[in-house]
This record gives sequence, C-alpha cells and structure tokens, in this order.
Amino acid sequence: MAVSSAPGKVYLFGEHAVVYGEPAVPCAIEVRAQVGVEQRSDSKLRIHAEDLSLDGFTVEYGGTAGSPPDVDVSESLLTAAMGYVDVAIEHVRDVTGEEDVGFDVTIESDIPLGAGLGSSAAVVVAAIDAGTRELGTTLEIDELAERAYQTESAVQSGEASRADTFCSATGGAVRVEGDDCRTLDAPDLPIVVGFDGGAGDTGQLVAGVRSLREEYSFASDTVEAIGDIVRKGERALERGDIEELGRLMNFNHGLLGALGVSSRSLDSMVWAARNAGAHGAKLTGAGGGGCIVALDPSDETETALSYTPGCRDAFRAELAETGVRRLE
Repeated sequence: MAVSSAPGKVYLFGEHAVVYGEPAVPCAIEVRAQVGVEQRSDSKLRIHAEDLSLDGFTVEYGGTAGSPPDVDVSESLLTAAMGYVDVAIEHVRDVTGEEDVGFDVTIESDIPLGAGLGSSAAVVVAAIDAGTRELGTTLEIDELAERAYQTESAVQSGEASRADTFCSATGGAVRVEGDDCRTLDAPDLPIVVGFDGGAGDTGQLVAGVRSLREEYSFASDTVEAIGDIVRKGERALERGDIEELGRLMNFNHGLLGALGVSSRSLDSMVWAARNAGAHGAKLTGAGGGGCIVALDPSDETETALSYTPGCRDAFRAELAETGVRRLE
C-alpha cells in the first residue's frame, strides 16, 4: 500500500475572484488528509472513508459510480467523499496506462468537508500521489498539481481554480492567477481558524456569484476590486506587514459579503475575532458556512471564538511548509 498526505489551506485573499482570472493567495496549513491506496486483484474500486465530518462508511462498486450508494449522508458529502476520488483514480489509470486495475482506497482526514479549508483538494492530491506510486510511478509536483486541478475541474463542472490543488501539492503560501502558479515567501503568520460546524455548497455559491456578475455590472466590479486587494496583499505579505494584511482581509470579507457568499455564523465569527483584537478576519473558501481565518499572535481571538454562539471549534493553524508527503 502507498500512503500520502496533503494539507488543507486558508485563503488570505481572492476566493471566488480567482475563478474569473483574478489572483488569489492561499496558504497551506497543517491540517491534513491522508489517503492509502492498495491495488486489488480485480477492477473494482472500494472507498473507505473515516472522519470527513461523517461517521465513516465503505462503498464498493465496479468501474466508476453509476449511481450513488445507499448510505445515509447528503448528496454533496457523497460527491466530496466519492466523486473526487473516482476522477482521481481515472487520472492514476491514465498516468500509468493500467486501465483495468482496481484499488482499495482509505481516506482519513482532519479537514472538515465543505468548510473552506480545501478538503477535496487535499484528498485529490493525496489520492493521485498514492495511487500512482502504488503502481510504480512517482509524479513531479507540477504534474501532480495539474492532475489534481483537472480532477477538481471535472467534478466542479469547470468552475474550479488551480489555487486549492496547487497550494495543497506544494505547501507554503502561493499565488495563483489563471494558469500562473508560484510559491511566495511568507512570514510566520499568526493564523487562527474558527469553524461553525457547517458546510457551504461550493457549486451553488460559485453559480450565485456568476449570476450576480451577469445581472449587475457592479458585481463584476466587485470581483475586480477583490483582485486589487490581492495584489496589495501580496506586497504586504512580502514585507511581512501583518497589520496591513489584516486590514486588507477585512476589506476582502466585506466584498465577499456583498457577493452574497457570507452567512450569519461566518459574520459573527469575523466580528468576534476583530473585537478581540485580531489584525483582520474573513471567511475562507466558498462561504455559506464553514470557516473564517483571522490573524492574531495573542490568545484573545481563539478565546473569543470559543465563546461565540455558532462557533463549534477554534484553533491555531501553523503554515504547512511541505505540501504532499509520501509516508509509505
């Protein structure tokens, strides 16, 4: 069996706008998904998921999933737990030329599904890496990131960006603008994450922003304004100016709220962090529920979030300097 892990991420700036060619700056954090892949003697695919915000389940089927299995979880969670793995395994077969090979795939994750921390990207990166290595092929990081992006794009009907998968594959802070992906030097960021226990529907949220842009020109201007914030934020990151990063994060959250992708629980956590003295706070990921990210070197924000109604968990997150890790 080959085993790989890949980190989740938070967005300092740029989610949603990155879909329209604007830049984004996500950072990998040390919460990880681990995927083990073992070749079978037949062509079936068996997926066993642990954690993933579920009680865990196992499904087995031939080839690809023609219909969802009979398990008691929502369709969106099934897509996250199975659909991404299905397409990732297709890439493994394509890379290795082993079209009829089957696998047992085991997923363990510390990253909640749909919370804006890049759970699907981490699972896809780790699955492709472990699957190809199980068949004797080790991908370069750039190709791994590209294959992972193609997987997310297929599952998300072409609405994915390269940001999540590139960040998860490479680690650290990265800048993504269209097809241009690069790593950035980043200081030791005092990252605090608040989680409301919920999950947004990425597809619906992305579609909602697209509809706004088509209906209102000022919504398109809002997306471009987020791109301007990202460019200023990139320069502040290079200078190590945490206070400026925080101010720009606050602007970014306001614009995301204007695009309709925040929620009452996310706004409550953002304001709790700001009132506790955080340099800045914003939602991270698609929105609609899930997580916020704040910058605060003190314990005040984590403490304030732990007492905020609607916040289920709050924790400090270290920057993950390494992306994919090959464990076995």
